[in-house]
Amino acid sequence: MKVYGVTGSKNCGKTGLMERLVAEVCARGLSVSTLKHAHHSTDVDQPGRDSYRHRQAGAREVLLASPHRWALMHELRDAPEPPLEELLTKLSPVDLVLIEGYKSSPHPKIEAHRAETGKPLLSPANASVRAVAADSAVETTLPRFDLDDTVAIADFILREVGL
Repeated sequence: MKVYGVTGSKNCGKTGLMERLVAEVCARGLSVSTLKHAHHSTDVDQPGRDSYRHRQAGAREVLLASPHRWALMHELRDAPEPPLEELLTKLSPVDLVLIEGYKSSPHPKIEAHRAETGKPLLSPANASVRAVAADSAVETTLPRFDLDDTVAIADFILREVGL
């Protein structure tokens, strides 16, 4: 599987760019999966639901299945968070995995940047960033795209991974 990331500071447009890239790459007939890293404790289950109650009772894994989707939840139970490489092995094979977050992991990335955040670019200190997608002019030696130019960004990523 080919892997490419979208990184950036908080509120810089990462999720919107990810959403547009998934739609664009899928429209080109390629299969895409995503992996999103959250720095905070996040729960995809709701208190009181049966699957939540199973987890609360101590189940290590709960697989929730319906006619439309299935989801596997794995409780770490005080074990360390698995590294990105291990998590990627949990995904079914696809043409491209787009990763949101994991700034310091070595996979290639594009940096999303919005001037309104007031944050500096991450790319000068992160060699895994291969390009910048920004909503304004930025000083960089890397390829630079308009943050909303999804087609050009997708072209760049697909060329980078050889698809």
